[in-house]
Amino acid sequence: MPPFASNEPLTDDELDHLGRFLNDCNGGEAMNIEELDGFFAALIAGPESVAPSEYLPEVFGSEKSDSHQFESLEEANEILGLLMRHWNDIAGTLSRREVHLPVIIEDENGMGLGNDWARGFIRGTRLRQDGWAELLADDARGGCMIPMLMLYHEHDEDPTMRPKPISAEQRENVIESMAIGLVGAYRHFRQLGKSSASARGPHPPYISNKIGRNDPCPCGSGKKYKRCCGGATIH
Repeated sequence: MPPFASNEPLTDDELDHLGRFLNDCNGGEAMNIEELDGFFAALIAGPESVAPSEYLPEVFGSEKSDSHQFESLEEANEILGLLMRHWNDIAGTLSRREVHLPVIIEDENGMGLGNDWARGFIRGTRLRQDGWAELLADDARGGCMIPMLMLYHEHDEDPTMRPKPISAEQRENVIESMAIGLVGAYRHFRQLGKSSASARGPHPPYISNKIGRNDPCPCGSGKKYKRCCGGATIH
């Protein structure tokens, strides 16, 4: 039986709810839902596992693991639960060698640009930069990164880094290629056996339905919940 089989993917309403929370988090410094999806995808596909205490500050737009705090224990359970379910959904899809469809936010014209997803993905690679650099340097396999780099650099301040103008039709193809490239990166690192979790990829920590105030914080900081994420309000 494949891992993560029992995970329930987030509904559209739950994705919207999580997105609204992130938009209001730390004065708008947190990732949006599209960037989060790309960020998680890179962490899951990458060369080794990354602990929540390392990546959650990036998600919430803070500098340390004890600075993303919630209004209540119930809100912490809800938001952290949604995050871990989304992580599990991506991990389960990739572990079954299936394509994870990027979560793309449509603009006012109903078009999904994919730039935020690419930014989140590249941001995730930087947490394990050496391993990803090896993939980029691999002539046979490094091409899977080209779609992400195209959208990441599309509006680069350095004009020499920008790709040629991307039409609407080409953009759809680039976004599809990002999804396929993600599978290629995942397979590359699993075939090399570099994952510190298992050949099937890093498994996220289990978050129970309820967190006690004296329990270890699920962010992985090592502190009690009341001294970490459950201590105050995000503003």
